[in-house]
Amino acid sequence: MMYKSDTIAAIATPMTGSGIGVIRISGEEAFAVAERVFEPRKKGKILSAQSTYTIHYGNIVDDGNILDEVIVLIMRAPHSYTAEDTVEIDCHGGPFVMKKILELVIRKGARIADPGEFTKRAFLNGRIDLTQAEAVMDVIQAKNQYALQSSVSQLKGSLVSKIKKLREEILYEMAFIESALDDPEHYSLDGYAQILREKLLHFIEKADRLLISSEEGKILREGIRTAIIGKPNAGKSSLMNALLGNQRAIVTEMAGTTRDILEEQIQLRGLSLQILDTAGIRETDDPVESIGVERARQAAREADLVLYVVDSSDILDENDREIISSLTDKNVIILLNKNDLSTITTMEMVTEQLKKPALYISARNGEGLEELSDLIESMFLSGEVSFNDQVYLTNIRHQAAMQNAKESLQMVLKSIDAGLPEDFYSIDLMDAYESLGEIIGESVGEDLVDEIFSKFCMGK
Repeated sequence: MMYKSDTIAAIATPMTGSGIGVIRISGEEAFAVAERVFEPRKKGKILSAQSTYTIHYGNIVDDGNILDEVIVLIMRAPHSYTAEDTVEIDCHGGPFVMKKILELVIRKGARIADPGEFTKRAFLNGRIDLTQAEAVMDVIQAKNQYALQSSVSQLKGSLVSKIKKLREEILYEMAFIESALDDPEHYSLDGYAQILREKLLHFIEKADRLLISSEEGKILREGIRTAIIGKPNAGKSSLMNALLGNQRAIVTEMAGTTRDILEEQIQLRGLSLQILDTAGIRETDDPVESIGVERARQAAREADLVLYVVDSSDILDENDREIISSLTDKNVIILLNKNDLSTITTMEMVTEQLKKPALYISARNGEGLEELSDLIESMFLSGEVSFNDQVYLTNIRHQAAMQNAKESLQMVLKSIDAGLPEDFYSIDLMDAYESLGEIIGESVGEDLVDEIFSKFCMGK
């Protein structure tokens, strides 16, 4: 896979007023371009003659006019982010001055970098693999502590090491089969089918462990999609406000105040929760309210977690029974709200019909919210997460490729059980090997690489 070896440049920091801004230049002419725009404070200093990993103070000058006072960092290939000669200009962080410096750099011989092109060059130059490249963007987009830890772990190569190990084991079996078929005098296939069968079960177990982790990986990366549902006036909006710590949702004594879905993101014990406050579910002839009720039902169907809010000061009715019947196959926490009032509906009454964990809470005074946090954390992360040896599949592309690899390995098992010749094994082993290669970028097309990096931000 080839790329243009020209020199690229981009603003690597947000285009907002800030203390500092960074313009990044990378490529064969990076030092030459920088020298055309940078005037060092020490007369006679030449950037291209300086040591790598050094910083130099001076001005950016355009036709004798000083644009800004800057420091310039130089990094020589291959010891840079892109593995190319790289220069970073640290200027003041005003959008106008950053734009003017970038325009000058472009006029002096660079071109505007495509989205993600710096990281793409790091990948194509072999400095990082594709999982590490994708982890760069995951670090940038991390919404919570666990997502950040997982991304940093992947950036360090935790996933690629497992994939490469599995590929090496598969490659060994393909090489053995090929050698035995070409040179049967020195390599015997007697009893090999059963030996391979045991190894395949081990390979599939490894793939399964990573696939099982993908659900938790999705939650780590995207957050827990959490729908708050219940009858009108059960206290759903009060609960959302209590979780957010501010009055985001309108709360009144009138049933049916919430007509549409309100959506907010919160952090809870290092996890992200995408909270959806929904309309109260009940039978209604109001066409507008009916739309809200249907959206509430849909939100419950699509949620990773449902917080079913029950007014413990009121009796269960047909609306509650309808809600309960729709939640049997969902991750649900039953919240018996308004326990600061006299209790009519008890925990036993609800859990007898919906066998899910339940808590007494008061959204009004915050009682029970700590216990709710404990319960959510334990439900989704078994109470603890360690990134020392645990690797999570957080990327849908990785998950699909791993699933394909597993299915190819299962096809080899079927060939063994059917008594097919050994050369049949190699076909599916190669498919598994290639699918795993797609994850780390060793068996991937240029179109896919372009698509992956097109999603990156400018300057990265």
